[in-house]
Amino acid sequence: MSTEHQRYSTENQADAIQRYADERGYRIIRTYSDAGKSGLRIQGRAGLSQLIDDIETGQTEFGTVLVYDVSRWGRFQDADESAYYEYICKRAGISVEYCAEQFENDGSPMSTVVKGLKRAMAGEYSRELSQKVFAGLHRSI
Repeated sequence: MSTEHQRYSTENQADAIQRYADERGYRIIRTYSDAGKSGLRIQGRAGLSQLIDDIETGQTEFGTVLVYDVSRWGRFQDADESAYYEYICKRAGISVEYCAEQFENDGSPMSTVVKGLKRAMAGEYSRELSQKVFAGLHRSI
């Protein structure tokens, strides 16, 4: 098991989010999770889809969404897609905090630039991994 896989395991993310919540006096009301699902598309991600639906329909009892890091929205090929989901939260008056990031998601120019870069890097990671898997499959044939 790779250290990256360990870092991104659902259990480790949940533990980190719980610690973050405890340190800041938050109570976790609901967890939305997509364990083992591809982050390339929202299709097939019941947790993310439900979160967005709950927010858009006003079915929330919370004012903050805690996300492990920027890449956890997804590794979308279009970096604007994850920004869009964060914007849906913001538009509904729900803040988003990233528990494992080294910056505050405060709307500052710096946080906006860092998030944009991290979103692009998440999509690029997915593209590179896909190419490596494809190349590996062709070598084994």
